[in-house]
Amino acid sequence: MNKNWQPQTRAIRGQMDKTQYGEHSAPLFLTSSFTFNSAEEMAATFAGEREGIIYSRYNNPSVDELIGKACALEGTEAGFATASGMAAVFASLAALVKQGDHIVATRALFGSTHQLLTNFLPKWGVTHTYVEPDQLETWAAAVQDNTVLFCTETPSNPGLKLVDLEAAGKLCKAHDLLFVVDNCFATPVIQRPAEFGADLITHSVTKWMDGQGRVLGGLLLGTQEVMDRVTAFCRHTGPAMSPFNAWTVSKSLETLHLRMDAHCRSAFALATWLEAQASVTKVHYPFLESHPQHGLAKRQMSAGGGLVSFELAGGAAAAQRLLNAAELCTRSSNLGDTRTILTHPATTTHSKLSPEERAAVGISDGLVRMSVGLEAVVDIQEDLLRGLAH
Repeated sequence: MNKNWQPQTRAIRGQMDKTQYGEHSAPLFLTSSFTFNSAEEMAATFAGEREGIIYSRYNNPSVDELIGKACALEGTEAGFATASGMAAVFASLAALVKQGDHIVATRALFGSTHQLLTNFLPKWGVTHTYVEPDQLETWAAAVQDNTVLFCTETPSNPGLKLVDLEAAGKLCKAHDLLFVVDNCFATPVIQRPAEFGADLITHSVTKWMDGQGRVLGGLLLGTQEVMDRVTAFCRHTGPAMSPFNAWTVSKSLETLHLRMDAHCRSAFALATWLEAQASVTKVHYPFLESHPQHGLAKRQMSAGGGLVSFELAGGAAAAQRLLNAAELCTRSSNLGDTRTILTHPATTTHSKLSPEERAAVGISDGLVRMSVGLEAVVDIQEDLLRGLAH
């Protein structure tokens, strides 16, 4: 792969070497294991003395091709592909901490990530402290002698709060902490955390990277040193992505730049339009001037992303009426699709949080999350008006 190519070119042309058939598009390797020409070659491969593929739980040509493209997009040295986004998030923590360690995390995280930190890692003696994503002065005070990792997500789900990646990178360097960033909602098209010092980046490729609601998958991308630890953990715990899903997402990456450009343009248009609707009390979108972190968004993001969240004056009842009135938009908990999706986080994705916990991360009963698809903006507006009129 030519390192001088632009990221979108590398996502299209960065496929594996052609086989003897000279295929134009990367083939699919649906096999669980691989063979060797001799006992000596097999032994050398297992010993790491020669390059080779042993078993698809470890690696697979189709999976390796996806990882190579994703590393080129994020600007990282190595990666591992998992069966789901949450498998990637879990591995990003479990592979890097031990009993007695402490994690600093920004409070506005995906609901299942919150569950890992509060309900599962404590069983193994790993503690955490939450900090507010927009209160930088509190971060250093949360670092303890046993803190090993700073974990964040930006933009956050569903409130679209931002974390200053440059400031976070400096904090981690000053305190010798690993810097882990969930970059799922921005994608490397919009921001590249590695440029701010991130050691490890996670993705749910189920979202924008596949972008068509077809497959589950996750990615862990980072420095070679950190990925050696993460890869060893993943190879022995078995969350590997299937070759078919990897092949599917790899093809999707070829259109990621085009799709994200369209998603972002439509999302900005809809966010601006929603601000003018009488029944909408607040709109959350990083590139709106009304967003409290608009300046930060402009500095570290090239666009505002494809998610818009907004609050309705009538609370939960109004949100449910809006969702029920939709004929074009889909009611689903997923996001990052070609189809526009509406979600009521308080009763779905974040329903396991207490009312106090939801309030702390800005999830009101009237909050609606909209994943903006690729339909015509005017058609999405018409569909939303049907619910807003109630």
